[in-house]
Amino acid sequence: MLRKSPLSVAISTTLALAATGLSTAAYAQDAELEEVVVTGSRIARDDGFGAVAPVSVVNSDDIRATGFTRMEDVLNTLPSIEAGQNSFISNGATGTASVDLRGLGAARTLVLFNGKRMQSGGIWSLVPDVNQVPAAMVERVEVLTGGASATYGADAVAGVVNFITRRVNGVELSLGASGYYHGNGNNYIRGLMDDRGFDYARGGEIDGKAYNIDLVIGSDFADGKGNATAYATWRDSDPLLQGARDYAGCALNAGGTACSGSGTAIIPNFIVAPVVGGNADFGQIDYFTLASNNSLIPWTDNYYNFAPINYFMRPEERWSLGTFVDYEINEHFTPYLELGYTGSKTAAQIAESGTFFAELYEFPIDYSLFPAAFSQSLQARYPGVDTVAMYIGKRNVEGGPRQDVIDHDAYRIVAGTKGAINDNWDYDLYYLYGQTNSSSTYVNDLFLPNIAAALNPGCETTPGGCYQVFTFGGVTAAQAAALGGTAIRKGTTSTEVISATTTGDLGFGFAAGNVQVAGGFERRTENYEAISDTIYEEGSLAGQGGPTPSVKGHYNVTEWFGEANVPLLADVPFAQALSVDMAYRYSDYSSIGETDTYRFGMDWKPVDMFRVRAGYNRAVRAPNVGELFTPSSLGLWSGSDPCAGATPAFTAAQCANTGVTPAQYGNIGVSPAGQYNQITGGNIDLEPEKADTITAGIVVDPIDNLTFSIDYWQIEIEDQVATLGAPTIIEQCAVNGLFCSNINRGAGGSLWLQSGWVVNTTQNFGEQTWEGVDLAASYVLEALGGQFRTSLIGTYLLTKETLPIPTDRSTAYDCAGTISEDCFPAPEWRHTVGINYDSNEWWSVGLKWRYIGSVDADSTADQIADKELSSAFNYFDVNATFRFLDNSDLVVGVNNVLDEEPPLLGNTLSGAWGNANTVAGFYDTLGMFLFANVTFRF
Repeated sequence: MLRKSPLSVAISTTLALAATGLSTAAYAQDAELEEVVVTGSRIARDDGFGAVAPVSVVNSDDIRATGFTRMEDVLNTLPSIEAGQNSFISNGATGTASVDLRGLGAARTLVLFNGKRMQSGGIWSLVPDVNQVPAAMVERVEVLTGGASATYGADAVAGVVNFITRRVNGVELSLGASGYYHGNGNNYIRGLMDDRGFDYARGGEIDGKAYNIDLVIGSDFADGKGNATAYATWRDSDPLLQGARDYAGCALNAGGTACSGSGTAIIPNFIVAPVVGGNADFGQIDYFTLASNNSLIPWTDNYYNFAPINYFMRPEERWSLGTFVDYEINEHFTPYLELGYTGSKTAAQIAESGTFFAELYEFPIDYSLFPAAFSQSLQARYPGVDTVAMYIGKRNVEGGPRQDVIDHDAYRIVAGTKGAINDNWDYDLYYLYGQTNSSSTYVNDLFLPNIAAALNPGCETTPGGCYQVFTFGGVTAAQAAALGGTAIRKGTTSTEVISATTTGDLGFGFAAGNVQVAGGFERRTENYEAISDTIYEEGSLAGQGGPTPSVKGHYNVTEWFGEANVPLLADVPFAQALSVDMAYRYSDYSSIGETDTYRFGMDWKPVDMFRVRAGYNRAVRAPNVGELFTPSSLGLWSGSDPCAGATPAFTAAQCANTGVTPAQYGNIGVSPAGQYNQITGGNIDLEPEKADTITAGIVVDPIDNLTFSIDYWQIEIEDQVATLGAPTIIEQCAVNGLFCSNINRGAGGSLWLQSGWVVNTTQNFGEQTWEGVDLAASYVLEALGGQFRTSLIGTYLLTKETLPIPTDRSTAYDCAGTISEDCFPAPEWRHTVGINYDSNEWWSVGLKWRYIGSVDADSTADQIADKELSSAFNYFDVNATFRFLDNSDLVVGVNNVLDEEPPLLGNTLSGAWGNANTVAGFYDTLGMFLFANVTFRF
C-alpha cells in the first residue's frame, strides 16, 4: 500500500517545486525516495518530475514569508493566475475570492481541497471561495496549469488548484498583524482634483490593518497509526476607503484626463423633454442643473465625486474551525474524517444612493412642487407646452452611503476509508458534502416607489413629506430617511459527492516495469438556490441598475473514469526512462447529457540530466446552474458607447446600424459614470464547452542542485459558454451589421437611461486560443555557513486570442500584451524571482522580485492608459525569520518596499476590469504591505 507519510509529503513538495522553480530541496536532503500522488493524476509516482503537465507548488514556508493570511493574495502573486473576485472590489463584490488560471475565467479553474472538490462560494458566486481555506492549515498549494478533466471531471479546463493540509504533532499558536502604508504624492491626479476643488489624502500612516489568531492542535495516537489535528482561526481586517489614496480620490473620466463622477449629484441634474401629443419628444431633449435661485441652467460640469466614500478594501471578519482524523486499524481499513466550518462577514460600501435617472416622471409645467423660477425656466424653454417628461439625478448625501452586508457560513464533511485490497491494489471510498449558506442585505438605497409617492400629488401625507428635489438645498435628512429601502437575498449552494477509486499494479508490462492503473466511479450533485425578496426581484432600489431575480436549479452527474501509466523503457541507451500516460472519463449529466474526456501523455528521460514531457488533454466544462437557470434581467456594464458624445468614435452610418437617428448623432449624452444598461441571463439549452490542451517541455539538471524547466502550453476552447459582451455587440452591429436586434436605444438614443439597453445573454459561441511558455528554475547553494535557495517562475504569453464569431475571422482579437474593454491586462512576461538565505541557526532572510510586464492600451477613449502601462511594474518584497525557544519563530516583512503605485486608468478600462481607477488586486493596490507573525510551538 502507498501511504503518504510526512516524509513523502516533504519529498513530493521538494520534487514538484524543483520542477517549477520554487525549490525546498533542503527539507529532504537525506530522505529516501517514496512514491507520492501529485495533482493531475490518481496514480502514485516516484517523483514530481514524472508529471506530464507542470505542477507549481507553494509550500507553507513560502506562504508565511508573504505575510498574507488570505489565500487570494498568495495565489494572485503567481504568474499563471489573473486576479478574480478579491477584497479590493466593492461595487459588484461577491464577498468571496476566486482563482482564475491563465485568465480563462474562474469557472474554468477546478479548486480542490485535499484532492476533493470545494463547493461554490455563495449566492453571488458559483465558483469556490479560496478564502474558505484556512492558511494556517495549508502544507502546500499545488497548481496544475493544464487540462485535467479526465482525472477530476468538469471545470478543470485551465487547470487545477489543490490545497493540501498538514498533520500536526503538538500545539501551535500564531498571532499576526499587518497593514498598508503609502506616502501619497501622485501629482497628476492631485492636479486634476485641484482643478475641481476636491480634497485628497496626504498619506503617511499605516491603514487597512488586519489581525489574525490561529490555533492548531494535533497528535499522533495508537503508536503512530492515527493522527487527529484540530484548528481554530480568526481574522479581522479594517476597511480602507478610496479617499485614503490620492490616486483613487476622484473618479477619472473615460479618458483619464479629468476628475469626473456621477451625474446623480448633490445639486440635482435633470434630463427634460416636452410632452407633445401625449408622448415625450426626445428630439428636444435638454440637460439642466438646478441653480441656487431655483432656476434651471445648462448642465455642464455638475458631477458628484463618488470615489472617496467607496471601500478600496472591504472590512471582513472571518473565522474557521475544523478537524482532520485518520486511523489505520489495519492495512485494509483506514477510516478518515475531515470536518470544517468557515464563517465570514463583510460589507461592500459604495457612495450614497440617488435617483439615478432611473424613472421617467411627467409633471405639469406649473406643478405645485416646482418653485416659481423652476417653472419659469421650463416655460421659457418650451413655450406653449403644458407637460414635461423628466429624469432626475439627485444624490442622497443626506442619507449616507449604501452597503451590501454579505454573510457566509460554509460547512464541509468528508468521511471515507482507504486501504489495501491485496498486495497490488488499494482503494479509496468517500462521501463528501459541502454547503455554503449566505445572505446579502442591501441597505440605505433609495426605494423607487417611495420616490414616486413623494413626488406625486398628495405627497404631503407620505412619511417624510414631499421630496423637495426641485428646490435648491430643499432635501432634508428626514425626507431622505423616508425614501430608503432594504433588499434581502438569501440562498444555499451545495456539492455532494460519492466516490470510489482503486489503484494498482496489473502485474504485467514491459521490461521497464508493470502497468500502473487507477479507475473508479463518482456521483456528484450540485444544488444552487438564491431567493431574492420582492424589492430585489422587482429592481425597486434606485441604485441596483435593474432587477435581481431569484435563481434555483440543480444537476447531477454520474461518471466512470480510468487512467494508466505504462513504463516502456528503462536503463537503456537514450532511455533512462520512457513511459506513456493515458486517462478517460465518461460523464452522464442530467442537464446536458453524455460527454467524455481523455488524456494522453509521454515522459522520456534520455539521459540522467534531461527529461522530456508532453501531453494532450481533451477537457469538457458543463454549464453551471447560474449559466443554465438565471432568468434574464436588467443590469449594468462598464465601458463606453462609441456612438455617444459630441464626436462619436463610429460614423453616422455605423451608428445608424445601432439605432441612432440622424438627429441624435453627436447629441447622445455620455454616461458620466461610464455605466450602461444590459440584459443578461442564463440559457437552459446550453451545450458543454470543449477544450484541447497541449503541453510540451523539458526538465534539465545540468549540475548538482540546479534544475530548470521550459514548457510550452496551448489551450483551445470551442462552443464557449459566455456572453458576447455589450461592447462587442455594439461594435459588430456598427461595423458588420450583426446582432443589431440586441440593441435597444432609449430616450435620446441613450443606453444608460433605463429605457435603453443591450441584450447580452449567455450563449454557446466563440472560440479561444491561449498559448505561452512557462519557465522555472531552482538552485541551492551551501555557502557562508548556511544555505542559499534561489528560484524563478515565469510565464511568457504568446497568444490570447478570442474569436467571438467563429464564422468571421475579422472578429478575432488578441489580448497578449494588451488591455482593452475586451482584454484584462495581459503582459507578455510575468515572473517571480526569490532568493533566501538560511543561516541554519536562529535566523533567515528572503528577497522576492515580482515583475509584471508592460501592456499596450487598445482604447479609443482612455488617453492615459498607454503612458501608465508603457513601463513594467517591479515589486520587491523582503522578509526575515527569527527562531527562538527551540522551534518557535517570528516572521516579519515588507512587500512592495518601494511603495509602487498601481497604474492609473480612465473609467473606460478601470470600470471594465477593476476598481478605483486601476485594476485592483492584479497590481499591488494599496502601497507597502507590512506584516509580523509570531508562532509558538509546544
